[in-house]
Amino acid sequence: MCPFCYLGKRNFEAAVKQFTGKEKVEIEWKSFQLNPALGTEGMSTLEYLSQMRGMQEEQVRASFEGIRLAGAEKGLIFNFDKTVVTNTAAAHRLIQLAKEKGKGDEAEELLFKAHFTDGLNVSDPQVLAATGRELGLSAAETESAQADPRYQEGLDKDLYEARQIGVRGVPFFVFDRKYAVSGAQPAEAFLLTLERLEAETESPEGNSCTVDGNCN
Repeated sequence: MCPFCYLGKRNFEAAVKQFTGKEKVEIEWKSFQLNPALGTEGMSTLEYLSQMRGMQEEQVRASFEGIRLAGAEKGLIFNFDKTVVTNTAAAHRLIQLAKEKGKGDEAEELLFKAHFTDGLNVSDPQVLAATGRELGLSAAETESAQADPRYQEGLDKDLYEARQIGVRGVPFFVFDRKYAVSGAQPAEAFLLTLERLEAETESPEGNSCTVDGNCN
């Protein structure tokens, strides 16, 4: 539910397209929740930031407009008048399943669009079921993401790892467990990091550099 994660994803993807060693890049998404105990369900993002975070409504709307314009430049549609706040644990459990199927990046993209563009509640079982279908998963597989403790364990493991390396905000990108880029940095920042890593690493042919993306 962090718009900067959606923007950061696009900026990173733009960097990879420009990177001469793009075939070596392997991306693994990691789950992260800014507020795992969030209990607010169905409140609009405007209401949440105004009432629960104490922000002035005018300030929130101005922030929304800035993000909307930044997204439009990258082909992203932010409909903040429709977005709702929810606990994302169920969505992350689905992502854990999708990762197992080699569809983690696709799941992230679908859930970002569901939340920011379509204004859907990404903890709603029907929304998750529809996302599962788009991923090519059966209804039984999608339901297993919520019933099988392995996927909650995967979420908990990612949260623990993030705390261990000091992640406090998102997006947060880790390159080969060596370099980190925090925030929705421009594509150039990601490209420089990829090029620096490539220059420093003399890997045998076929090795790949892994990028972990933590996102809410």
